[in-house]
Amino acid sequence: MRILDIIRKKRDGLELTREEIHAFVDGYTRERVPDYQASALLMAIYFQGLSRRETADLTEVMLRSGEVLDLSGLPGRKVDKHSTGGVGDKTSLVIAPIAASAGVIVPMISGRGLGHSGGTLDKLESIPGFRVNLSLQEFRKMLETVNCGLIGQTKEIAPADKRIYALRDVTATVESKFLITASIMSKKLAEGIDALVLDVKTGSGAFMKRLEDSRELAGLMVEIGKRVGKKVVALITDMDQPLGNAAGNAVEVIESAETLKGKGPKDLREICLELAGWMLVLGEKASNLEEGRKKAAEEISSGQALEKFRRIVELQGGDPRVLDDYKRLPAARKQCVIAAEAQGLVESIECEQLGLASCRLGAGRERVDDRIDPAVGLTIHAKVADRVSRGQPLVTLHYNDDARLEAARSLAASAYRIGARKPAPRPLIFETLQ
Repeated sequence: MRILDIIRKKRDGLELTREEIHAFVDGYTRERVPDYQASALLMAIYFQGLSRRETADLTEVMLRSGEVLDLSGLPGRKVDKHSTGGVGDKTSLVIAPIAASAGVIVPMISGRGLGHSGGTLDKLESIPGFRVNLSLQEFRKMLETVNCGLIGQTKEIAPADKRIYALRDVTATVESKFLITASIMSKKLAEGIDALVLDVKTGSGAFMKRLEDSRELAGLMVEIGKRVGKKVVALITDMDQPLGNAAGNAVEVIESAETLKGKGPKDLREICLELAGWMLVLGEKASNLEEGRKKAAEEISSGQALEKFRRIVELQGGDPRVLDDYKRLPAARKQCVIAAEAQGLVESIECEQLGLASCRLGAGRERVDDRIDPAVGLTIHAKVADRVSRGQPLVTLHYNDDARLEAARSLAASAYRIGARKPAPRPLIFETLQ
C-alpha cells in the first residue's frame, strides 16, 4: 500500500479505509513515511475533512500505536480534563490539584504549545527542576501517592500522536477538527481513565473561531468517548479574549498559584470551578454540578488544593518554593508597554494576535526544534468592555531578545479595537454537551 496513493485519494475527497489509515499512522510512527508525505496527507485532511467513521478509526489506530494504561488497581474514579487550547489557558494547573485534593485520581497527560496556543507542559517546565518526562512506573507512583501526575506523552502512550502533533504545529494543520479530535482522544483514552471533561474553546483565540464549529468538535469528541464506554462532558467556553491576565509560561504559573490562593482573575476562577466541579461529579465526589462547584471552592479556601499542587511539584522534581516566592521563577529582563492610542471602550481583542505576540517573544514554537523561553510573555491590563484613556496600558510585553520585540509589539498593538460602543456581552460558558 503506497502512501502516495493514500495522499491522492484523500486529496480528491474520497474516504480512506481503516487499513489505509493504519498504513499511514504505522508508517509515520516507525519513520518509514517521511515528513513531507505526512505533511501532504495532513493538509489533504485539513481541506477535505474526515467522516465520523474515519475520525473514529484514526483515533483508535493512534490509540493502539502504543500502550493503553490499566489503572484498575487504583481505588477510585480516574478523571482527566483537556482543553482545545487558547491564550492564557492555564486551567489544568488549577483544576488538577483541586480534583486530586478532593479525592479524584487525575492521570493528566498533556501537550506542548501548538500554534498560537500555549502548552501545559511548557508552563510546568518553567518551574525549575519540574520533570514532565516521567516513566509510566513513576507516573503510576504519582497517582498512588498524590492522586495526580502531570506528564507529557511517554514513548509508550500514543506515540503516533506525539509525532503527528509536532508536525501539525509547523504545517498549518492545527485547526482541523478531525485531527484535533483524534489527537486529544487517542491520548486521553490511552490513560486508562473512566471519564473526561473537555474544555472546547470558541472565538478569535481558539482554533475553532465559530460557535458551530466548536459545537461540532465537542460533539465529535463526546461521541467517540461514548463509543468506548467513557463518560465525557464537553463545555464550550469563550476564547474571544485571553483567559485571565497572563499569557506565557512562568507568568501563567504565577497566576495559577494566585488562583489556588483564592485570588486571581474572576474569569479564570469561574471557569476553573466549573471544570473542577464537573470532574468531581464524574469522579463521584459530588452528586451534581452545584455541589461539585461548592466542593471545588472549599478545596481552594481551605488551602488543600494549593498544598496538593505543592506536593505534585515537589514529587516531580520541581522547586515548590516558587508557589510562594515568585522570584524563584524565570523572569524576563525587559518590558515594553503597549498603551491605548485613544480614549474609549475596548470593543474587541483579536485574541489570536496576542497569542502570536507571545509566541514571537519566544513563549511558543514556530518550528519543531524551537526552544521555549519560559520567562517571556504578556500581562493583559485591559479586557473587552473595559473603558480606557489615551496612554493607559493595554498589555505589557515581557521579553529578553530585542530582535523579537518589533513583530510582537506590532501584533499586540493591532489586537485591540477601541471605540465608543459597548460590545454585547459574551458568556464565559456557552453550553455543555454530554
